[in-house]
Amino acid sequence: MGTARFNKGVVDFAVRLGRWFMAGVHSARATIRFGEFEADFRAGELRKRGVKVKLQEQPLQILQMLVEHPGEVITRDELRHQIWPADTFVDFEQGLYNAVRRMRDALKDSAEKPRFIETLSRRGYRFIGTIDATPRQIQSLAVLPLENLSRDPEQEYFAEGLTEELITTLAKIGELRVVSRTSVMPYKGVRKSLPEIARELAVDAIVEGTVLRAGRRVRITAQLIDAAKETHLWAESYRSHGTRLVNSTFTGEFFPQPARHDLRSALRWFHAACLPRLPA
Repeated sequence: MGTARFNKGVVDFAVRLGRWFMAGVHSARATIRFGEFEADFRAGELRKRGVKVKLQEQPLQILQMLVEHPGEVITRDELRHQIWPADTFVDFEQGLYNAVRRMRDALKDSAEKPRFIETLSRRGYRFIGTIDATPRQIQSLAVLPLENLSRDPEQEYFAEGLTEELITTLAKIGELRVVSRTSVMPYKGVRKSLPEIARELAVDAIVEGTVLRAGRRVRITAQLIDAAKETHLWAESYRSHGTRLVNSTFTGEFFPQPARHDLRSALRWFHAACLPRLPA
């Protein structure tokens, strides 16, 4: 396998993992839960007990403005400016009326006895429901030195290179504190429990993995672990045959079988169910 192509696989793998973290962080911010509903504004969806509820774009935009400012009055002028800009030639009054009605229909809410959306005559609207607390996000992690399963000393450079690329890529995420390579390298080959390592490094989660090279074949695995509970949140394997790097496959109980070879579905599920949250 050519060194340049091989090293590109290292970078690609690190970048992919970094994108998962970035998307997961932003997804946590974009999802708001209230009552039996969950509004995922990144995906443009409203769900009730996990089932998608049909809601058009404008009603969803109004809902987003309201739930992002619970208890505050969102004026008609603010809605007009945000959703019906000056260059949009529509009947604003009728458009607003229809959008709010569709929003209330989706929420099974009532203008007379509101649970979620209160109307303030001639002023605007206010969200009066209770927003569920957002689970604590992963705010810090450590990438432990990846283990070279081949035991070939000449392959140590690759394991160390992948470790460094993962650290460098993840460190670019502003919302995430990533422990430096210098701090994690002393843990290479050390047999300590993950909770103990996490306490020493003061992190929420740990990425660990292995590298195996046999002839012209290479297999890399990486897994994200909730350090406090020692539970796997995510895992991926990356394989190469000869000089051709092939798509990764998903492993671990957190991914439903149909999603394992569907990158988009796996990412969507991962964002919603795993990465944005750690138990408080």
